[in-house]
Amino acid sequence: MHSEDTKLTEPTLYVVATPIGNLRDITLRALEVLKCVDRVAAEDTRVTQKLLTHHGIHAKLFALHEHNEHDAAKRLIATLSEGKSVALVSDAGTPGISDPGTVAVAQVREAGFRVVPIPGPNAAIAAIAASGMRAATFCFHGFLPARKGDRETALAELSRQSGLLVFYEAPHRIVACVESMVAVFGGERRIGIARELTKLFEQIHVCRLAEAGAWLQQDEDHRRGEFVLLVEGCAEDAEQPDDSPRVLELLLDELPLKQAVRLAADITGARKNRLYQRALELKKQ
Repeated sequence: MHSEDTKLTEPTLYVVATPIGNLRDITLRALEVLKCVDRVAAEDTRVTQKLLTHHGIHAKLFALHEHNEHDAAKRLIATLSEGKSVALVSDAGTPGISDPGTVAVAQVREAGFRVVPIPGPNAAIAAIAASGMRAATFCFHGFLPARKGDRETALAELSRQSGLLVFYEAPHRIVACVESMVAVFGGERRIGIARELTKLFEQIHVCRLAEAGAWLQQDEDHRRGEFVLLVEGCAEDAEQPDDSPRVLELLLDELPLKQAVRLAADITGARKNRLYQRALELKKQ
């Protein structure tokens, strides 16, 4: 959209990236789109209203979040069917990237309407750029599972990736998340811990995984805010991947829990207490 295109002539869904902290981190194109569309579909209308008010934009908002996305997508398509245009935004960053939006965009495309990306702020890319960590290739995972067993299984599946690993994490899980990374990856890989990016207390710390837990405990503020975690990939001469979760699952199908854990530990060399916790998680499921 060029600056002279102030009138939208075709019903379009604009997927608009918004600031991840600093309200000034928004593109001129994004501001123009938000001014011109007929509706704004927002993850949280209260958050988006603050952004619009800050920039003097008056727009009609409706909610589109993870709990109502299917129904809100129908409303979005109905609006487009009336010949109107809509901007889709999340609370921060780009919709659909560890945020709601994927379902709505897919349904809009299936309905035959145009979808236009309006790129902008991204926490993962910002963290990589300022960390100094090598990222010729990287694997974006987003949020890991909350439960320890599931989290460590997911990490084990990523353990052979040679590129930089990129995760998002919430403050109440950051310590447990780093502990799981040490358990699965060992302590020698470097980790970049980026918190509160673009905000007043922004901080990016790079250290060995073995040192990350102590850094988090060093200051209560180190455990506050939204996190991006960057973890070095495996070295080319690294050991074979940890296949203990898969071995354990196969044994649990045929044997009692304790016997399955003992055999899985003997076969793979994995720690018996970690396998036991994973076995309990699997049994609960």
